[in-house]
Amino acid sequence: MVNNEKILYDDGIHKCIMFGFDDETHEDSFLSVNQYLIIQNEHAILIDPGSVGIFDDLYEAISNHIAIENIKFIFFSHQDPDVSGSIAHWSVSTNAKFIISSIWIRFMSHYGFADTTRIMALEDHGAKLKFGNDYLRFLPAHFLHSPGNFSVYDSRSKIVFSGDIGAAIVPSPESYKHVENFDQHVVFLEAFHKRYMSSNKLCRAWSAQIAKLDVDIIAPQHGLIFEKEDVKLFLDWIKEFQCGSDYMEELY
Repeated sequence: MVNNEKILYDDGIHKCIMFGFDDETHEDSFLSVNQYLIIQNEHAILIDPGSVGIFDDLYEAISNHIAIENIKFIFFSHQDPDVSGSIAHWSVSTNAKFIISSIWIRFMSHYGFADTTRIMALEDHGAKLKFGNDYLRFLPAHFLHSPGNFSVYDSRSKIVFSGDIGAAIVPSPESYKHVENFDQHVVFLEAFHKRYMSSNKLCRAWSAQIAKLDVDIIAPQHGLIFEKEDVKLFLDWIKEFQCGSDYMEELY
């Protein structure tokens, strides 16, 4: 099991940590997966905790930063197993509220979790959640690639946790690093986004709302993070990118 841990932000009160747990025995079909933890004043929110296979290792890694019982929220950007497969495990090991799109609530029992009183259901336009002295904003990212999908903006660190948007199929588990050359990185973005994102119209809508925010980092669930000038480069790229239904004649 590979873990590449990286501190994305730390001002002494507020900390954002990126984990990269993955099963190194499946190198032939490798798709790096990132998990994120935000801590402020001894409270935490866990973002996209992943599958059952990494639960024990992620639990241990988080414990090095904060007591597990202090995880107050667990956010799932969408329903895929590499995001949400460990729901039942986290429901037993924490008392956290689960934040997820309202359209996925009826499917939670299939993950072995049926206590809907612990779910904070996000309506389509998202929500704003006070977190310590700051806030988290849940931003619509529907059909990119899931029909009930959200990104998260952390107002203090100025990080957008973008889920599968910005995901890259990188050739090795070096995914905990940031993008070093955007032009060279595009080749790792293209195949994933062309097939998994639904249309340029939706990419453009997502990019427009992110461009209005003060953003220092875009942190996707797969691959490398975008920092500083690469944030704008990525937003400009995805705004123009053709994908999904733009290639309908090729698919049908």
